Amino acid sequence: MDLFVTFLGTAASVPTAGRSTSATLISRGGVRWLVDCGEGAQRQLLRSGIGLIDLDAIFLTHLHADHYLGLPGLLKSYTLREREAPLGVFGPPGLEQLLRTLRPLIGRLSFDLEIAEASAGLLLEESGSRVEAFPTAHSIPSIGIALVEATRPGEFDVDAACGLGVPEGPLFGRLQRGEMVTTPAGDTVAPAQVLGPARPSRSVVLSGDTLPCEMTANAARGATLLVHEATFLDEDRERAAETQHSTAGQAAELAAEAGVGLLALTHLSSRVSPRDAEQEAAARFSAVVVPRDFEQLELPYPERGEPILTDLRARSRREPVPPEGAATVPDE
Repeated sequence: MDLFVTFLGTAASVPTAGRSTSATLISRGGVRWLVDCGEGAQRQLLRSGIGLIDLDAIFLTHLHADHYLGLPGLLKSYTLREREAPLGVFGPPGLEQLLRTLRPLIGRLSFDLEIAEASAGLLLEESGSRVEAFPTAHSIPSIGIALVEATRPGEFDVDAACGLGVPEGPLFGRLQRGEMVTTPAGDTVAPAQVLGPARPSRSVVLSGDTLPCEMTANAARGATLLVHEATFLDEDRERAAETQHSTAGQAAELAAEAGVGLLALTHLSSRVSPRDAEQEAAARFSAVVVPRDFEQLELPYPERGEPILTDLRARSRREPVPPEGAATVPDE
């Protein structure tokens, strides 16, 4: 099953010429989940070439404006095109009050919003995967988001199954699903007799805005991908602590501790050079990328290769990638 992480907004607090505010799309099979919905998120979807797709759920990591200002426009657009399917919106405590406050701006919707507040625990399950929340350490109630796939059965040994008298067809499928079967000769065959060792699956963890914290490290233990904020560099470590954000170096140290496969740094302040962030992080953890808006990571199963980073707009030749903004603005 395909798994893609698309970076639609990677700036901290305010947009720059080259980066929009927080929004990350996770696509797994036919399911699409948006983590945070910063200002202009629907336009970022359109500019990426993905289009204004019908999302299956939206997760807000916390309720600072740069993480939800795109929500009213997105919901209104769905109504204008007469969406009918319910939309789940998940977030920390305070989400319901926020949406009540925004209701006059959004107006009447053509579909139901299914709102759920959570500080931790299971948010939803979908075809062999689950999405969980974990608490993080920011200046207001905040959560991180973890997508965790179920462990996959081992490879099916066709020769072993045939040798045990299992005919090709439905019984093969039942064995692959972990069920005992009975052969035409009346013999019982167990999955362990025809399946190899269980194969690891994939997990994606997004920190949201947070200080480096044990909760994120625990959630990211062994993750395929950790998307961690890097609002500052180590030279502004005191400012990071004051505003309860992380530096690129701190994110890298956490990634190394958690043993993740790949670290992606996002939520960069306009005063932080992506090159400097990458260099600072790489000195402590080598498997690091600093994605720009409209870059996408493909995460194949472990036995099929390494993650692949692609620029969606360069691939489609829709438009050139704009330069990084040079403006300096205050951060939260």
